[in-house]
Amino acid sequence: MKRLSLTAWIFIGMAAGVLLGVAVPGFAKQLSPVSNVFLRLIRSIIAPLIFSTLVVGIAGGGDMKRMGRIGGKALLYFEIVTTLALFLGLAAVNLVRPGIGIPIQRTAAEAALPASQTTFASVLEHIFPSSIMDAMARNDALQIVVFAFLFGAACAAIGAKAQPVIDFCGSLAEVMFRYTTYVMYLAPLGVGAAIAVTVGSKGLGVLFGLGTLILTMYVSSFLCVLLVLAPALPLLRIPAARFWRAVREPFLIGFSTASSEAALPLALENMERFGVPKHIVGFVIPAGYSFNLVGSALYLSLASVFVAQAAGKNLGIGDQLLMMLTLMLTSKGVAGVPRAALVILAGTLATFNLPMEGVAVLLGVDAVLDMARTGINVLGNCLASAVVARWEGFKVG
Repeated sequence: MKRLSLTAWIFIGMAAGVLLGVAVPGFAKQLSPVSNVFLRLIRSIIAPLIFSTLVVGIAGGGDMKRMGRIGGKALLYFEIVTTLALFLGLAAVNLVRPGIGIPIQRTAAEAALPASQTTFASVLEHIFPSSIMDAMARNDALQIVVFAFLFGAACAAIGAKAQPVIDFCGSLAEVMFRYTTYVMYLAPLGVGAAIAVTVGSKGLGVLFGLGTLILTMYVSSFLCVLLVLAPALPLLRIPAARFWRAVREPFLIGFSTASSEAALPLALENMERFGVPKHIVGFVIPAGYSFNLVGSALYLSLASVFVAQAAGKNLGIGDQLLMMLTLMLTSKGVAGVPRAALVILAGTLATFNLPMEGVAVLLGVDAVLDMARTGINVLGNCLASAVVARWEGFKVG
């Protein structure tokens, strides 16, 4: 038993969570503190790890022109894959039409759902922190990246005088990687508790109530990996088997907890071990948490048209393309936490005069849908770091 890998223990934890949720749902629902403790420990890693690795990567390289080039390549790749994911979801929902035959009824839940709309201007303003302490307290990965980028550039410009700061950040990064190792010992327990709470609260019936939609999402997710993400592996000569070994544990943690944040520390550590340079992995993966949410983009296009179908509203190709353009911009603001995509979906439905109660219908199965989209988000961001590294001429794997 001691020879089992962390991946195997996570699978065991997931299976145990399902069994507990089915056999003793009352007890399973009481396990939320266990999963919450694990997630809290994970979140305690994020801010110091992102800050230290990015500062060391930028200041150690000392080449701002190179970092600007890396940022441009990363954003170009992000836009390509998220746009492809949006249109894949659009094609799937029009082909399968899972919303047909599911009537949307007025419900009081509509008033309780967040209806704020994310705009390009609000996302642009949100990028820049007013206080780094506040950004770290909220674990706002993008704001921490921006601050660390400028801080590292300042260290590089000062030169030798900044060396003590750079050395401190290097030591901090090593400490946080070891801290991550310790926290990961709790991963099977935390993951099992999260699954148990979901199954115990919702029951296995959550898998069948809107079965066509769930099946469409999971098949589309598989096709997204196969058609949108995987082609980059042979194209850039990234070894597929070694890449999967590097990403399987972050993927499983993201999938089972439905939180990209929970997978971030291990994703950073494993991709650096995979051969992605520290300055690339420290920039690309955290930035991808706002700009490269492939799974969320896939879900949002599928869910928005699903609601239109359920409401009996026939959207023409022009309306659907306009909706995709809206989602292309607003999906950049989705946070890496559970259910965040529902806020973006609510804003999109309001924009296109679709019934908000459609979000209430989706809430019943969102726990299952969120697992798929979060797993794809984590996988896509890990791949993005490897793609940019190969694009820069580094050997990975």
